[in-house]
Amino acid sequence: MTKSIKVVGVGGQGTILLAKILTTVFVEAGYDVKMSEIHGMSQRGGSVSSEIRYGDKVYSPVIEKGDASILVSLEQMEAARNIDYLKKDGVLIVNNYKIHSMVTLNGKVKYPDTILDELSSKVKTYVIDGTRKAIEIGLDKVMNIIMLGALSKVLDLDNLNWEDAIRASVKPQFVELNLKAFKIGLEQVIWELNSPLSKQILRYLFSYVNKGKGVKII
Repeated sequence: MTKSIKVVGVGGQGTILLAKILTTVFVEAGYDVKMSEIHGMSQRGGSVSSEIRYGDKVYSPVIEKGDASILVSLEQMEAARNIDYLKKDGVLIVNNYKIHSMVTLNGKVKYPDTILDELSSKVKTYVIDGTRKAIEIGLDKVMNIIMLGALSKVLDLDNLNWEDAIRASVKPQFVELNLKAFKIGLEQVIWELNSPLSKQILRYLFSYVNKGKGVKII
């Protein structure tokens, strides 16, 4: 049986590195794996995505709309743009972070405040506070590895050697920091927004933000 994972983000967030580590860990576990990459105008904050398909035998790396088992998004708007790729019973893992484009920065378009709430009404959704956790340990660029750790928890496959894959994919001086980030992703409390209580909490947080009050999300 072939399963499909789509990873999306904005240029500079480490989307491709996450996908390459994921591909490495599947190959080392004995799966047949196909991976494809789509690079947007990353220097200008363009969209970047990668598609990974794994199983006993995989014939194509391409994920059609409605075919992805898991969608991992490193940014909220990218999750909204790619949600149609998920199966109806698929899982969305999204970083609780917004990257503003020129049109939202200059005020021509308002960045939507209700993306997470809307997405959670469509599919099973987990929100990870990856960027804040990465900043807390000293380097925001390891956010993608925190998200990888969260993904590993959702996958829940015992035969995957994540540590070796990370060691093989990052520079030696950054190995320990990335392993720490991965562990944080594993251990972080995941919000399941499909529960009524979580939705109620999220709406409360949004109301606070809209009133201009700071909210610290844990």
